[in-house]
Amino acid sequence: MKWAVLGGVLLLLAVWKREELAQLALAEVEVERVVARDPSAVAAATGASANGYIVARTRAALSADTPGRIVELNVTEGSVVKRGEVVARLYSEEYAAALRRAEADVAVFERGVEVAAANVEAARSELDTLRAYVAAARADLASAEASQALAQLTFDRAVKLLESGVDTVDRRDRAQRDLLEAQALLQGATARLEASQRSLLQGEARLAAAELGVAEARARVAAAVAARELAAATLDKTAVRAPFDGVVVLKDAEVGEVVSPNSQGGSNARGSVVTMVDFATLEVQAEVPETSLASVALGAEARIYLDAAPSKAYPGRVDRIWPTANRTKATVEVRVAFLERDQELRPEMGVRVVFAPPAPGASGASAADGGSASPALPPEARILVPLDCVARADGKSYVWLHESGVVRRRDVELGLERAGRVAVLAGLAAGEEIVRKPAASLADGQRVRVAGAGS
Repeated sequence: MKWAVLGGVLLLLAVWKREELAQLALAEVEVERVVARDPSAVAAATGASANGYIVARTRAALSADTPGRIVELNVTEGSVVKRGEVVARLYSEEYAAALRRAEADVAVFERGVEVAAANVEAARSELDTLRAYVAAARADLASAEASQALAQLTFDRAVKLLESGVDTVDRRDRAQRDLLEAQALLQGATARLEASQRSLLQGEARLAAAELGVAEARARVAAAVAARELAAATLDKTAVRAPFDGVVVLKDAEVGEVVSPNSQGGSNARGSVVTMVDFATLEVQAEVPETSLASVALGAEARIYLDAAPSKAYPGRVDRIWPTANRTKATVEVRVAFLERDQELRPEMGVRVVFAPPAPGASGASAADGGSASPALPPEARILVPLDCVARADGKSYVWLHESGVVRRRDVELGLERAGRVAVLAGLAAGEEIVRKPAASLADGQRVRVAGAGS
């Protein structure tokens, strides 16, 4: 029995030793486990990238055009407002009273125009009457002149007849009396004509004055209307309106506080009521190091990753490159426009921007100056492996996959490479093990042992 147990132990030792020797005879390999990463990390590790922030091209701090105390605030942070919508109102009773006074003045002066116009019509009617008087006086004068001429002729004839002894003194005296009466009538008619002409001149003067009164009354109306418009404009300034469609991102004042467009640092008045942003103009402000500027082309595609959600890429395009650099930070500001937006985007959020590589043959300077090249980004990748894990043969790229001590060849599709690492677009999954620095003698299905693994 004792010898049987001893024989069994020796047999086990022999089997173990044989397996250990067989294991030592296997090719030794170093493996690395594949880890899935955020696309932003892979893209940043393989291409030109820069950190930045989301900013709005259209942003405004709203304030009233006149100082005043806030009595109504209709928005809060996050409120969506339309252009022209009243965001806040200031105390306006005094301005409203001034507007009512101006409107009353306009009404009074308009009645004054009506009175002046009536005076003109009365003056014109009176002038017509005076002209008729002048015409009548001229007719009376003509009649008197005719009567005087007839009386003079009769008197002269009577005198000659008396001298001839044909007529009597009594007839001559009657003719002389008629002549004197005719002369008196002529003088009266002349005086009446002169009086009527003077009245006509006075009537014309009154008409001219009445017409000037109309012009003056209309000028008063124009001045009153201008004053009314000024009062209305001043009252309207107490309403703070949205200058564009947007979202309120900051409340700078509360009801009861005084705001003034000209507030200084030492003043107790607020300078603005709210700050609003047009979310349709959101873009990325990125600071690109001068050393990476050659990799940024105007019009090139870019991917934008939010720090809050690095797994999602927003398509973008390089919209503007600043013509000057920041000497302190040795960077150049680049603006990247969003090609797609959603509700997750907010101003001042941190982002990482990955730029498309320059087109072959296009220099960074020409691209930055707005050259014709418009490079595009390769597909996104989540796998990043060391370059020494990849082998190439017959124009194909492949890796050696390690599974339970056996290696298998796996073809892969590669993306960009940089700093000794390469992005894998297809062919690998997270959790798999691949061989680093594979020997050229490896064969598909070959058994291997992992370096550093316990026996």
